[in-house]
Amino acid sequence: MSAAADGAAFDAAIRAASSTAAPTDSPFESPGWLRIVGYDERLGPLDRDRLDRLAPHRPVRVQHRSGAAWMLNGAAQRLTGAAEASGWVFRDDDALGARWRDNRGDDLARALRDVSTSLASMGVTGVTDATPFADASAFDVLAAARRSGDISQHVTVTGGPALATMSAPAGLVRGPVKLVVRDDALPSPDELATHIDAAHRASRCVAVHCVTRVAAVVALAAWRAAGHLPGDRIEHGSVLPSELIDDLAGLGLTVVTQPAFVAARGDRYLADVDPDDIAHLYRCGSLTAAGVGVGGSTDAPYGPADPWQAMRAATTRTTPSGAVLGHAERVTPSAALDLFLTSLSDPGGRPRRVAVGAVADLCLLDAPEAAAFADLDSARVAATWIDGRRVHGDG
Repeated sequence: MSAAADGAAFDAAIRAASSTAAPTDSPFESPGWLRIVGYDERLGPLDRDRLDRLAPHRPVRVQHRSGAAWMLNGAAQRLTGAAEASGWVFRDDDALGARWRDNRGDDLARALRDVSTSLASMGVTGVTDATPFADASAFDVLAAARRSGDISQHVTVTGGPALATMSAPAGLVRGPVKLVVRDDALPSPDELATHIDAAHRASRCVAVHCVTRVAAVVALAAWRAAGHLPGDRIEHGSVLPSELIDDLAGLGLTVVTQPAFVAARGDRYLADVDPDDIAHLYRCGSLTAAGVGVGGSTDAPYGPADPWQAMRAATTRTTPSGAVLGHAERVTPSAALDLFLTSLSDPGGRPRRVAVGAVADLCLLDAPEAAAFADLDSARVAATWIDGRRVHGDG
């Protein structure tokens, strides 16, 4: 469903989808399930009863915009065995995923091709799946799609601490170990340091998910205890107080940030985020000025998938209403582009450049650099090559 402006629009969209989606013999397959993503509190309190009233005859699951929780209606609870009285299920994707299946076969292949084609039209040549999977079989779908050509982009995968010693399936590239610092179940610095050390001993760096200042403090304490490897990074760094910046630089850490969230959600941040945290949201300019490596990310599907939107946001830092959130965090258009030009294995590192004789992984714009920097728009992408093969554009 498309983005809902308010609670009434959210309810109307679910009612409409519930009444028009055709039933299927298997309730675990689309279109039997209704799947809604991006819910947040501005759409009103959400519980099982509300969903049951909106879609009484279909299993429904609604993902919170954070990606950390699902709301299930009664039919979905019965099918999955989830017993939470409220309907909320927190960070239990592996267990739920074993009970439901979305699109399969040709439908899934078509969906992946559509995503890949869309990304190619934006000039995207590589992506990273940052899901902290505990089971390597979770990568099988991506590996098969990459080998078959349904996904054109290079795909780097992470996996959680249980997969620290894994080898990447054929067709994929092994990236860092993904560690999540959960604020609802905060690990001790020693516990987190143990996971960091295990990844390092397996010759892998770590990507640590931190969205609050407390999480960042815990992560930095863990790195001091475990040591760091080149390539270790903080994912999001949504709130990074200024007193932590020198520590980030001293430890040689990279921050992979999502400036598009300022453009997409900035007004909500200004209204809802603790005032003490506002100045520290999604830093960019202050980090680079301090010598901290910064890589760009869209965090799709939780944020806009178009990296050019993120680049524009990095240069303007404007919210949907036009307010400026973090004026000092602005960067130049050239620096914003560089956020997305680094290698998948080294976000925040040296931007890649065109080199004679290299296999083409690049996009061609329809205008000179100055014009492209003036609007930072994906419509400028005239053609895209991956592995030397044109995957977007005519000719």
